[in-house]
Amino acid sequence: MNPKILFLLGFMLSIFYAIAQPQATGALTIFSEDGDKFFLILNGERQNNTAQTNLRVEDLPQPYYNAKVIFEDKTLGEISKNMLMIADVDNVMSDVAYKIKKDKNNGKLSLKYFSSAPIQTGFIAPTNVYVMHYGNPGLASGTSVTQTTTTTTTGVGNTAAVNVNVGGVGVGMTITDPMLNGTVETSTTHTTTTTTGGAVIVDDRTTSPARSRGCRAATAMSATDFASALATIKKQGFDETKLSTAKQIAGGNCLSAAQVSEICKGFGFEETKLSFAKYAYERCTEPNNYFKVNNVFGFSSSVDDLNEYIQGKQ
Repeated sequence: MNPKILFLLGFMLSIFYAIAQPQATGALTIFSEDGDKFFLILNGERQNNTAQTNLRVEDLPQPYYNAKVIFEDKTLGEISKNMLMIADVDNVMSDVAYKIKKDKNNGKLSLKYFSSAPIQTGFIAPTNVYVMHYGNPGLASGTSVTQTTTTTTTGVGNTAAVNVNVGGVGVGMTITDPMLNGTVETSTTHTTTTTTGGAVIVDDRTTSPARSRGCRAATAMSATDFASALATIKKQGFDETKLSTAKQIAGGNCLSAAQVSEICKGFGFEETKLSFAKYAYERCTEPNNYFKVNNVFGFSSSVDDLNEYIQGKQ
C-alpha cells in the first residue's frame, strides 16, 4: 500500500483515538481559614453566586487557571493568583486544595497551597463544603435536583365475543381483555436525585459504600488504589498536610483496619496518629477489628484516648 496512504490512515486513527478518550478533569477546593465568605472567579468566570467559606469546584478540564477571590466583606479586598495549579508536576489532573490565610506580618490575606491527592471516583465531600461543577454557578448549595424518567408502553388487548342464551333469550357481549395475547400497559420509572452542598448523591440503581454514612461491612479500597493513596500521603512534607490529605482520601473511601494502621504509621507525631485514627473509625469496614490500630501508638494514653472515643460512638 502507498506509504502516504498508510501515514494518512495512521494519522486519522490517532485523532479518532484521542477524541474517543474521556477527558481527564481535576477538582479544586478553596477554604477560608478564618471563615470569611468569598466568591471565586476562574479564568474570568464566576463559579458561585452565593458567597461561601469552603468551596469545591469539580470537573475542571484545564491544568492551570487564573484565579481571583472576591470577599463578601469588601474591606478585605481581593486575592489574585495566576497559574493556579490543578495538575501535578507530571501534568496529571489532581484533587487540590488551597486555603485563604492571613499573613502574620502584614495581616494581608493570600491564597496558599494546602494539599493534593489523586482524583477519586465517586468522591463524597464533607457536608460543610459547597460543591459546584465547573461552569454551573446557578445551582445553589443544598438544592435537590430530581430527574425522573418514565417509560410507558400501551396497547389494546384482544377482543372476545361472548354469546349467552338464557331461557330462549340471546345476549351478546363484546369483551376487550388486555391480558389476552395483547400488549399490557407497563411503566418503568428511574429517579436520580442530586443534592449540592454536601455532594450527597442518591441513585436508585447504584449505591457504592463511599456514598453511605459509615462503611461497616462495605468494601475497602483496592490494593492498587490504596498504594497510590498512601504514596500521595507520604509525599507531603509536614504532618499537618499529611493529615489533611489522609482525611481527604478517607472521606471518599472505605478503609480496612489494616489500611488505617498503615496510614497512621506514616505520621511522625503521636497526636497526628490519634487524630486520624479517630477520624477514620466511622470509615472503617471492620470496626470490630479496630483494635489493630492500637499497635501504631507509642503511648498507652493514646490507646486509652482512642478506646474512649470509640466507646462514645457505639
